[in-house]
Amino acid sequence: MTEMATADTLYTLHHCPDCAALNAALCAAFLSCPEHAVLRRSHYFNGRYENIYIAADALPGLSAVLTQARNFAGDILGIASSRLRLGFWFNAMHPGAVTLAHAHDDDDELLSAAYYLQVPARSGDLLIHEGAQCARISPQPGLFVFFAPQRLHEVTRNDSDQLRLSLGINFGLADAAG
Repeated sequence: MTEMATADTLYTLHHCPDCAALNAALCAAFLSCPEHAVLRRSHYFNGRYENIYIAADALPGLSAVLTQARNFAGDILGIASSRLRLGFWFNAMHPGAVTLAHAHDDDDELLSAAYYLQVPARSGDLLIHEGAQCARISPQPGLFVFFAPQRLHEVTRNDSDQLRLSLGINFGLADAAG
């Protein structure tokens, strides 16, 4: 099932069909990922790295999620998905963690997204800000949330006793890459 937002909303939602087994496999692969597959960590705040970069080929099944994301992004942007490049990272939020307000407009991004792999109850909502507007999205496994990279967004506190795992993705034009 796919939900498309209108142009005046802050985000667009898409759902990964039949993603439960894929998400379970990706979560297990992430948790057992060898340290040498971690390319880097960044954005150290409140005692954790918010971004964990792992080689795509280290996690079986990740390419299927990234392909879906690229196709959805192409539809949203009105650009052939083959013309889009993407960068991605994992956000592992342990109990008590938050993700601070930030934007993804550092480079030439056209669109940003979050994809949810594991979302325990009470593990935090995504807040997307635009001026005085604030959208609150309660994530669920298999949900893609697409939004403009310049929009401030954050994740509320993980009040569960389990790990919440999501994937952050930025899209730009492939021919704009340096």
